Amino acid sequence: MKTRYFILGAALCSVTGLGLTSCNNEEFLDVTAYDVVDVAASYESKENAKRALNGVYDLVYPEDSYDGDWGFKPNLFTGCHPTIDTQATGWDKDWNVQAWNSGSGELLNGWKHAYAAICRANDFLEKLKDFPAENVGGEKSLKYLEGEGRALRGFFYHWLATTFGRVPMLATGENGANTPLKAKPDTYAEMWDFIIEDFKAAAELLDWKPWDGEYGRCTKGMALAYLGDAYMWKAYRIGEGSNGIQGVGEAPTTENECYTLAAACFKQILDSHTYKLNESFTTLWDPASAWGPEAIWVEQLDEGSNWGKWDNLTSKLMLKWYTACPENGGWGSLYLSWEWYSCYENGDKRRAGSCYTGAVPQIDPENPAYDPQYAGWLGKFDRAIYGVNPYLQEVLGKGQAATATKQFHFNNGEWAPAIWSSKMWRTASADYKSWGDGHWSPTPIYWKRLPNVMLDYAECCFRLGQDAEGWKQLDELRNRAFGKLEDGKEKALTDKYLPYYNSYAGWCGREDGSQDAGGAFYLNRDEYPIPFGSDPAVQVVDAKTYYTQYASSKGFKSPVWKVAVNTERRKEFNCEWCLRPDMQKSGFMADHVATNYPKRKVEDLKDIPWTNRDYDYNDLKMDMPIPEDEITKNTLCEQNEAYRGK
Repeated sequence: MKTRYFILGAALCSVTGLGLTSCNNEEFLDVTAYDVVDVAASYESKENAKRALNGVYDLVYPEDSYDGDWGFKPNLFTGCHPTIDTQATGWDKDWNVQAWNSGSGELLNGWKHAYAAICRANDFLEKLKDFPAENVGGEKSLKYLEGEGRALRGFFYHWLATTFGRVPMLATGENGANTPLKAKPDTYAEMWDFIIEDFKAAAELLDWKPWDGEYGRCTKGMALAYLGDAYMWKAYRIGEGSNGIQGVGEAPTTENECYTLAAACFKQILDSHTYKLNESFTTLWDPASAWGPEAIWVEQLDEGSNWGKWDNLTSKLMLKWYTACPENGGWGSLYLSWEWYSCYENGDKRRAGSCYTGAVPQIDPENPAYDPQYAGWLGKFDRAIYGVNPYLQEVLGKGQAATATKQFHFNNGEWAPAIWSSKMWRTASADYKSWGDGHWSPTPIYWKRLPNVMLDYAECCFRLGQDAEGWKQLDELRNRAFGKLEDGKEKALTDKYLPYYNSYAGWCGREDGSQDAGGAFYLNRDEYPIPFGSDPAVQVVDAKTYYTQYASSKGFKSPVWKVAVNTERRKEFNCEWCLRPDMQKSGFMADHVATNYPKRKVEDLKDIPWTNRDYDYNDLKMDMPIPEDEITKNTLCEQNEAYRGK
């Protein structure tokens, strides 16, 4: 779909006056009249039926009534910050030190947002039983309507389950009005079986291509990707992540059975050849990559011709301010750690395609103050991201002599690594023309792309004794990471991806390559910001050889394959909300934190790159606390173990 949809009939929408989901905010009824389709009208045509379903799709996007920042908050805070690979300052810093609690507003907003969508889906699926097939385009249309409805419900339950652990499960026809009180399932397995059934049904009902060619709709590939993920979560919960609440008698009942079923889902996706890797990782967040070949499920934030208007939430979602360098207009919600930066091999273009660094003298071999202990940190492609946003060609710190970007940790009242994400601060300046007509920032939020499937499949293969196939998946992904898929295609890739940035230069009035007084822009070019092609001086070492040495040198306690899969996840998915859930379901989080972020006291952070971790990691806290508002209203819902009595 190329536009957002706001459509759900008032009669269908009435369930969201929630008690169970803490959504007693009646703003959900404030919809524009032309968007309203009543229940009877939903039966009259295929288009009206799709509009009714679009009321559920609407909550894939930010929504002021629940959480205007959905897609960034709480998703970044719960999906990335606990890994410490992403960090924050201000009141957001609690998400780096396990100091979140049941009163954290981000958790309540996410809870309300997800349950609002689930209640809409439940009401839609209940009413769907009355939809006459002949009125809505036939039996195939009914299959799509049910398949997409169940896939969407599964998606929101998946987020709740991977964030909070066991949560109340509202079934078709249940909502906050008719089911104000509901307990959590007795076991994790019971909950995951519910989610598995939704994705199984969706995978059987949907096709590989989206209905009517409308990209943005759920597909068989999306359902299978989440189905395999759900099987892996069930395996984790009945095994090492059970916390003593396993459940008995569910099918499948063993970890091995779960991983076997998960692997079959992922193999079906791979064998379909519906998806393929983007030839260049560095282009994945470009406007020209929207719905690229590896995109399986994406929240595409782009209002088309409505850009720059504050009343359009997908434009209003202020990713560039959340993620930009503070001296360039940013607000401190997102930094990347030097531990994350240092885990890459030179020549791996995913680092250059994911971040920008401050102009730190200790890592610049051309600077007299260079410290040789950091030798090798800046490779060929990293030069493009040293002290500059190469996509916008903005100098970090605006070239000021005393800029805080010229040290390992940016001091903005509190210390944070001097590294900023390029996955979201890429297509719009955070301070140039930002408060007028420069507000537009088209951004894809990737929920599932092909590398998610490849790495999940690799993990299943390793667990099932199919090591050769597991290493094969990692080698294929690493081949792309080192730019090998770009070789020989440099001109075609440049012709596709460069025009946007040169048009941006023209829009800024810098098409002649001139700079402003602070040297902040030099925006004319004939080469993509991070040049295409691999570094001929760098050899791609096979994954098994490399990670055997890497795991030993770092002192991990986990098996080599688990270190390999999860380190590849760190390199691939920083700032993509699957990172913490994927490492958790793999059973790697504790080893990751202990090994990559050992407890240390750092006296002067500006001269030392490493993170000051001074808290004891608690694996139980990875099940976030149920929001206190929910505990108060739904007296049958108990608090999670790590937060009881707090």
